Amino acid sequence: MSILGWIVLGLISGFIASKIVNKSGEGFFLDIVLGIVGAVIGGFLFTAFGASGVTGFNLYSMFVAVVGAIVVLVVYHAILGRRTY
Repeated sequence: MSILGWIVLGLISGFIASKIVNKSGEGFFLDIVLGIVGAVIGGFLFTAFGASGVTGFNLYSMFVAVVGAIVVLVVYHAILGRRTY
C-alpha cells in the first residue's frame, strides 16, 4: 500500500476510533498518527490471533485498523490519565 493509502486509512480509522472511545476527535494530525499506529498494532494483534492483518485499502483492513486504533487510544488515555468513555 502506498504512503498516501496509509495516511487515508489512518485518518479514517483514527477518526472513527476517536469517536468510539471519547466521542470527540483528537485532532487532524493526531487522528492520522493514532490511526496509522493503530493499523500496525491491529495487524499485529490480528496476526497473533490467527487472522490476517491489513491487506490493502478495503473494509476488512479498515476494521483491523479501527480495532488497533481503539487499543492505542485506550492506552493513550490511560497513560495521560484521561477518561476512556
